[in-house]
Amino acid sequence: MMLEKLKTMGTMQLLLLFLPLQLLVAWWGVSSGLTDIPMSAIFGMPTGNGDDALTASILYELRLPRVLLALCVGMGLTLSGLIMQAIVQNPLADPYVLGVSSGAYFGTAAGLFLGLGSLFGAIGIGACSFAGALFVSVLVIGFARRENGDLSNLLLGGLAMGLVFSSLAGFLVYKASDTEGMESITFWLMGSVANASLTQSLILCVVVVAIFLYFMTQSRVLNILLLGRDTAITLGVNAKDHLTKYLLCNGLLVGLIVYNAGMIGFIGLVLPHIVRSLLGADHRVLLPAAVMLGGMTAVLLDLLSRSLIPIPGVEIPLGVMFALVGAPLFIYLVFRQRYNVFM
Repeated sequence: MMLEKLKTMGTMQLLLLFLPLQLLVAWWGVSSGLTDIPMSAIFGMPTGNGDDALTASILYELRLPRVLLALCVGMGLTLSGLIMQAIVQNPLADPYVLGVSSGAYFGTAAGLFLGLGSLFGAIGIGACSFAGALFVSVLVIGFARRENGDLSNLLLGGLAMGLVFSSLAGFLVYKASDTEGMESITFWLMGSVANASLTQSLILCVVVVAIFLYFMTQSRVLNILLLGRDTAITLGVNAKDHLTKYLLCNGLLVGLIVYNAGMIGFIGLVLPHIVRSLLGADHRVLLPAAVMLGGMTAVLLDLLSRSLIPIPGVEIPLGVMFALVGAPLFIYLVFRQRYNVFM
């Protein structure tokens, strides 16, 4: 009964439903940890215990940036998965499986080890990450169109792209012999939000929200794209007119996420499947529900990752947590034959 009500809700109703839940989960992520932060401190009120400075430092330098970054990672990768699946009319498409994340990883490694970081700072590395993600996006989509969207060829092509760019990034790491850089690359490979910066997290939030709102206006187009290129043209939608814009948005999204949090897989693949199997393939419902749930899932898994090991400073990287949870779920969906839910 509840699912039927969700399917009939409008976009604004869904946002108003999920936004308080998302804020509640974010508050839980900010307040929980080795040091509990009271509600009064979160709203800038004095706690009365003489540790206001320490509490503020923990809140604004550690907890808040981390929760914001996890929220953006979950929302952004779920949105990216939805975009990729609609563009190629394939429910198994996502930025990780199709190699887009590997392209962003290669761009990040190139920017780091070729000296662009020292010349232009974080902006230079972020631009390289975006360029790598965009380049692989164009290659994979072009390959999919050439093969008429064949599932096996598309997945093999994406896997090949991922392996090629991961190998190129590994070669750069090997040739650089830079201990500090190798530690940074290891961080990117595992995927983590532990080193989040408030400024960069806020910038990523603005980008994710802007792209999310843009695609909220594209729900009808995304629905039509699922029907195939020929059918879309008869309905007045030319896929080529939207492909470049969607690829630019997707490349920017994945590039910035990989730059900030590293390689995090499965959420852009599994979460859209779960929500689509429950609420259907209409993007007017699917897009807000899946993206908001993606943000909440990332925050909850990050909270779990820093709580499972009761040793200060020791935690499970978020990318590892997503793989541990997402891989079994994906296998379950495949064996249940619920992965092809576009119809």
